[in-house]
Amino acid sequence: MALLVAVAFLCVPPGRAQTLYKVGVTHRAFLKDDASYDWRGSKVHALTTTLWYPADSHVTETPQWVGDPANAFASAGSAAADAALAPAPAKFPLILLSYGTGGSALMMAWLGTQLAGHGFIAVAVNHPGNNAVDGYTVQGFTLGWERAVDLSKVLDGMLADPEFGPRIDPHRVGAAGFSYGGYTVLELAGGIGDLSVAATECDVPHPTAAICTSPPEMPDLMPRALQLYHADPAYRRALDASRQSYRDPRIRAVFAIAPLAMVFSPQSLEKIRIPVEIVAGAGDPILSPQANAAFAASHIPNAKLTIYPGGVGHYTFLDTCTPMGQTTRPGLCVDHPGVDRNAIHAETARKAAAFFTENLTLINNP
Repeated sequence: MALLVAVAFLCVPPGRAQTLYKVGVTHRAFLKDDASYDWRGSKVHALTTTLWYPADSHVTETPQWVGDPANAFASAGSAAADAALAPAPAKFPLILLSYGTGGSALMMAWLGTQLAGHGFIAVAVNHPGNNAVDGYTVQGFTLGWERAVDLSKVLDGMLADPEFGPRIDPHRVGAAGFSYGGYTVLELAGGIGDLSVAATECDVPHPTAAICTSPPEMPDLMPRALQLYHADPAYRRALDASRQSYRDPRIRAVFAIAPLAMVFSPQSLEKIRIPVEIVAGAGDPILSPQANAAFAASHIPNAKLTIYPGGVGHYTFLDTCTPMGQTTRPGLCVDHPGVDRNAIHAETARKAAAFFTENLTLINNP
């Protein structure tokens, strides 16, 4: 196994790096009202997605926002809504995107817009029961392996889409994810993690395992999850399903950002045969880079790892917040002094674009 650890200070100007295309943005809803799908208790029965893509050169990009544009929470980059696809080339590579727990598809805009500008169609989905748009459920937070199924279903939908499907090269599909989304894309690569152990480790009077801490988006998650575990046999069976493989062979390369990875078995990571690159921040207090990013990279053959130095934290990889966001959610929006979130975004997007350009070729790993 080869492991390249790159730790370097960044000197990257803020804003979008030089790109090849104007960026378009649009939306889709897959599996709408499909009663057979596991919606994890969500009130919305659809895989709602945001698409960023290379657009015709004559379109005008405008600022996009997370939340009400008049009082937005964060920037979602610049794009032209519902613009026409760029006329050439005939087919584009596709990147599936997955955000961190409790976030939303739009919180991957900083990466999606950059990938689109570099010639990729990028698609992010709101995972049912675990997104800030439609609300939270216990199942949405704890049945995390279902996120990989979401992405596989979105890929099905994109390939069948009458507008985008004919313009997608099905042999050049990758996935990128942040935090819980990093776990999601490593699942698609072949990682297997048993999240059901949380029921055992946390069902004690004074649990100490890190996985037993409820996230700020759902402060009572673990007590509610344990209650459901004891009361609902179907939920227990669903937890056991985490031990299965959710490898999607159509995914040819994976880029994981500050991933949740400590739950994966080393044996499953060692069997991954597609290219993997991982980035994280040395100052991450949420998911220790040593226990997660470095752990995964040490077991995945030929994985490349970058640990950004200093105070680069977990939420540095969220969209850049507005002053309103910085005031109302400083924990998500305010970085350690000396950390330039825009610069980290630009460098990470550059790495992702270079990684996918190199690895999503017409002849690739199985």
